[in-house]
Order: sequence, then C-alpha cells, then structure tokens
Amino acid sequence: MLNKAKTYTPNVNDIKRGWFIIDAKGKILGKLATKAAVYLQGKNKTDYTPYIDGGDEVIVVNAEKIVVTGKKLEQKMYKRYSGYPGGLKETPLEEMLKRKPEEVIRLAVKGMLPKNRLGSRMIVRLKVYKGEAHPHKSQKPVPLEI
Repeated sequence: MLNKAKTYTPNVNDIKRGWFIIDAKGKILGKLATKAAVYLQGKNKTDYTPYIDGGDEVIVVNAEKIVVTGKKLEQKMYKRYSGYPGGLKETPLEEMLKRKPEEVIRLAVKGMLPKNRLGSRMIVRLKVYKGEAHPHKSQKPVPLEI
C-alpha cells in the first residue's frame, strides 16, 4: 500500500516574523520598493502562502537619499483628489522628495502589494525614516542588501 504524503499548509500560528533594515542611501527607488514588498509579503520564505499574511517587518532608513533614474524627478506626478470640483492636486516627485521622502517610498511599496485587506495589513509593517536613526534597535533588525 502506498503511503500518501500530506501537503503542508502553514497556519497563522506557525508564522515567525523577522525584522529587516534597508539603507536607502544611493539605492534606486523601484529596486528598493520591490525588495521591501517581497519581504512584507513573505515571498522570501519557503512556506509562502498567498492568502496568509506571513511577511516580516521592514525598516527603511535614509529615505531622503534615494535615487531615481531618467526624468522622473520632473515628470512623475503624485495625484490626490478631494472629491470636489477642481479638487485634483498634483505634486511632482522632486517636491515630494523635499517635503515628504518617507511618503514617496511608502507609496512605491504600497503599489507593489496586493490591493485588498491583506495588502492593508502588510503596509502597516513598513517603517520608513528620514535619517539614520530609528526607534527599532531593540528588535535587532538584519540588514538587507539590494
């Protein structure tokens, strides 16, 4: 008689979350966002399951020192709409990097996550900071290379 092997499906209780840190100094925005999204989703783990939130915590430091290629600084626009007539506001990437560099990285990563409740839970685990300092030293984050 054949011994049938059972397929292993991870449970919510089996999830072990790690802490990772990415230094954005001199890194390209898209490559950094891709790496962060992979770790937030848990795709770097062997027991990855698409419908389970099994990702890790990701910290990004030096957000103001990221690099963008091409003419994106002038051409890329961030749009927001108030809901009122004439309420569409556009902000170029160059201005966003001066004013809120953390938001630029957060929006880039958010665009690479699932567009559902699972994605909303994942983006909460992304911590982005403007300078070198961050309040998560006690978690002993592991540095990630891009």
